[in-house]
Amino acid sequence: VQEAIEKSQAETGEIKGHYLNVTAPTCEEMMERAEFAKELGTPIIMHDYLTGGFTANTTLAKWCRRNGILLHIHRAMHAVIDRQKNHGIHFRVLAKCLRMSGGDHLHSGTVVGKLEGEKGITMGF
Repeated sequence: VQEAIEKSQAETGEIKGHYLNVTAPTCEEMMERAEFAKELGTPIIMHDYLTGGFTANTTLAKWCRRNGILLHIHRAMHAVIDRQKNHGIHFRVLAKCLRMSGGDHLHSGTVVGKLEGEKGITMGF
């Protein structure tokens, strides 16, 4: 994938990207995946911070800072927590938590399509 990205950038002069997902069942495997992504030369990796956990996310974020890699956060499983009208945690709170645990940017969804969300809420983050 990284070779195709570099080839496409050279041909078009446009910046391209692919976020390798390093989420794993253990922190050790997550870090092995992060090291592999670094060896490939990828500038951005992705982590599912809700399924992976805040401690894993913070560990990965600190590693990213030391290694000059951006950390993109995926929000897998968020709907179970934030789309319930009578209980749960608002996504703005979850977004603040991910920033405090070191994420650089996140999948925020759109107001239409697969990752749809309420317009006012989505526009707020």
